[in-house]
Amino acid sequence: MSDPRIEGLARVLVGYSLELEEGQSLFISSGTAAEPLVQALYERALRVGANPILDLALEGTQAAFYELAADAQIDWIAPTQRWAFEEADARIRILSDANLRELSNVPPEKQTRRQRAVHPLRERMMARSAAGELRWNVTLYPTNAYASEAGMSLREYEDFYYRACLCDQPDPVAAWKRAAAETHRLVDWIEGREEVRIAGPGTDLVLSVAGRRFVAADGKYNMPDGELFTGPVEDSAEGEITFHLPATYAGREVSGVRFRFAGGKVVDASADRGEDFLIEMLDTDEGARRLGELGIGTNFGIVAGTGEILLDEKIGGTVHLAVGESYPETGGTNSSAIHWDMICDLRAGGSITVDGEPLQKDGKFVV
Repeated sequence: MSDPRIEGLARVLVGYSLELEEGQSLFISSGTAAEPLVQALYERALRVGANPILDLALEGTQAAFYELAADAQIDWIAPTQRWAFEEADARIRILSDANLRELSNVPPEKQTRRQRAVHPLRERMMARSAAGELRWNVTLYPTNAYASEAGMSLREYEDFYYRACLCDQPDPVAAWKRAAAETHRLVDWIEGREEVRIAGPGTDLVLSVAGRRFVAADGKYNMPDGELFTGPVEDSAEGEITFHLPATYAGREVSGVRFRFAGGKVVDASADRGEDFLIEMLDTDEGARRLGELGIGTNFGIVAGTGEILLDEKIGGTVHLAVGESYPETGGTNSSAIHWDMICDLRAGGSITVDGEPLQKDGKFVV
């Protein structure tokens, strides 16, 4: 018997997140573990008159690629992938890993080379998105790998995940519209202000958001969602920050990360675990040591770290920074082959002030 929450998630993604219409194309990229959600999305897209295209990866192909591919193959972009970024009306990526450590032993230089190869396509995708030509969303299908990482059974994780997506509600679309209203309220408060200060144990960071646009992340681009974000002024970050949750990038995990910024650039970086990989990624290109995003979590239905950034960056009471690529719709101009989010938890004692006025204290919004 199929889980009705899967159909609910497909309804939210097609009807609310992507607002898919008759005649439009939808590129669905997923691993085979997410077959029930892929099938539900495929059928839902057909019902609205859209044209779904499937891109399914078998388990183990990523590891095989990095083990066997020569440099020319790492640099090659499949025509189907190019079309998805440059021509599709909508694109959805479903995270569905069966092994979250599959790429742990891949040489970082190979991953860096691949990131550089796909970077022009990512830039094109973001430009099309900012221009309203492409709608996209990243979501997740619960697997034993994600459940294990979160310290839960698969059943517990499914309940947690679909609750975070509001798919336990009688009308998930209406529930997301209510959640969106609160996030937009916070955006209205912060829009047009200039200086953000993040303070807490091991953290005292000041950055400028003058002239930048805050975006209400309300389920349109991620599912689950719940944050407001912008691109900080590229040369403005000054001070230090400690990140409390482990951060995974390209299948490699680092933890206990600390950054010190001067003139907007990471001038000192350390980690309790994975420091060599962290430094390797920060040296990817000129933009990798500058901030591409400041995000503030608003989803209080996600209460603990799970090891998956799609969920963890939305935790209400946390703030996250991403080094690397900016989202052009925020006014950010930083360019990089990477975009790596890291999370600072302010719930146990921390604050966010904007132009000297408190926005959040100890993880609770005070406006």
